[in-house]
Amino acid sequence: MLFRAPESPTERRTMSLHAAESEKVVSAAIHEINHIATLPEVTLRIVELVEDPTATAQDLHRVIANDPALCSRILKVVNSAFYGLPGQIGSIERAIVLLGLNAVKNIAIAASLLKLYRAGDMGPHFKARDLWAHSVAAGAAGKMITDAIRTGMADEAFLAGLMHDIGVIVELQYDRDRFAQLIDELSIDEDGVPGRDMMELETRIFGATHQSFGRALCEKWKFPHSLAVSTGWHHNPLDLPEEGRMLACIVHIADKLAGDLGVGFRLDQTDLEISDDVLDVLALPREKLQEIAEALPEMQSEVRTLLS
Repeated sequence: MLFRAPESPTERRTMSLHAAESEKVVSAAIHEINHIATLPEVTLRIVELVEDPTATAQDLHRVIANDPALCSRILKVVNSAFYGLPGQIGSIERAIVLLGLNAVKNIAIAASLLKLYRAGDMGPHFKARDLWAHSVAAGAAGKMITDAIRTGMADEAFLAGLMHDIGVIVELQYDRDRFAQLIDELSIDEDGVPGRDMMELETRIFGATHQSFGRALCEKWKFPHSLAVSTGWHHNPLDLPEEGRMLACIVHIADKLAGDLGVGFRLDQTDLEISDDVLDVLALPREKLQEIAEALPEMQSEVRTLLS
């Protein structure tokens, strides 16, 4: 499932060794930052409830009612233009019913993630708040893409976009010295595009990439498998089996659209165009892609205000 099989037995053995070493690095990193990368108890409980097919809106309300800050944030979101619901909603119970369990889960996770992105700066070329701005834009783009192709995955795509670069925060928290080296070696041209491949540098410096670190963190948090996969393969979604590509392809495109905005973190961006093969997975015409790109700045600004 991880990658297409190499052509020769030697290549296959070499890849297996590299994968095993990478997994050791990733496991060590997740263990090392365990005291930092822990979701609040209320958020973990919400994730568990939403993944439980027998859970109800009333169950979720009982958990959320004990967190006034989260209640306030949910009401702010439900009454925003982002969801476009009619009338003013003043009841948390009503908000949960209108938004749905998945959307409420995403709001809780977003509030928790924001705290992780306050990790500080690392030289002139990395600010955690820039990575947050990029992630918010990718979340907004993911929702817009799923709305355009009508997959019914808008909530999942929004969270996947928001989470896709969480592995960068893992790297920062795990080893600040190596992270500083990574950022220093990622030179940026006058257009804001890095002159070197970030994942190649990550592999050399850390022994694993932000995709792998992010996937492992999603698994630690017991997020849905599809979310861990989209986080772990958002740069190379076509390496996945056909049945597991859709969300990763959505995030791949959302990541590129967010980078093209020219705001936030761009060190993992390339100047490559989104391939026809990726668009074909989603049956997304380039004309529709252009419409999404043109509407994204306003949507990104709206979402960023909501989650700030």
